[in-house]
Amino acid sequence: MTERTHRAPTTAGPVALVGSGEFLPQMNEVDQHLLAGRNPRVAVLATAAGLEGPETVSRWLDMGRDHFSRLGAEPVLLPVMDAADAAEEDYAAQLAGVGLVYLSGGNPAYLAASLRDSAVWRAIIAAWQAGAALAGCSAGAMALSAEAPSVRDRADEAGLGPIGHLAVIPHFDRIANWDGSFVARRAARPRPGVTLIGIDEDTALVGGPTHWTVMGRGTVTVFGEDGPTLHRPGTSLVLAPQA
Repeated sequence: MTERTHRAPTTAGPVALVGSGEFLPQMNEVDQHLLAGRNPRVAVLATAAGLEGPETVSRWLDMGRDHFSRLGAEPVLLPVMDAADAAEEDYAAQLAGVGLVYLSGGNPAYLAASLRDSAVWRAIIAAWQAGAALAGCSAGAMALSAEAPSVRDRADEAGLGPIGHLAVIPHFDRIANWDGSFVARRAARPRPGVTLIGIDEDTALVGGPTHWTVMGRGTVTVFGEDGPTLHRPGTSLVLAPQA
């Protein structure tokens, strides 16, 4: 990435809700877009994989380090595995001045429960509201929205809510192969004021809170009153809170 002049934003930065592909080359365009004009310093959290153990978390953090280093950014790896880690002020302090916060995949319900009301989450929100970009992939995308259900055990957890008017189904083009009824169950229980969206793998919905753009190789499906509609890369969408 080339050297940039950093702006001093006064409003919240963009959000990226990513269907899959964190830290892989197919997400280069999205991540470069998120970093454009921002401090090239990226906080990477793999908390959603905390139940899988420290080796898995370390593997995700290593992937994040390598990916963002290749893009010319400084990775800040935060090994926040659980709620106790998320309460650590030392980890929270490392979020100061970042240009992008990235939450990778795993268990969305566990991610939301671990970060909720924590020092780390407050620091993430402060960074975002100061202009940093905020990205969540798979479980991370679900946790940033209204709902963070666990695909594995079907336990529900409320999302962390920065994008509380959307509910995300990641891996949308493949999830039926893992759990054929998952989409039907989510669509059958709409929440007032919340729009359900499906995001394909290697695809992102970028922008927010109301105006969004589809980026990546796949599509975004929006479940509306008249049924689902499919939106291809480059499409601009208005997804406002429902009345």
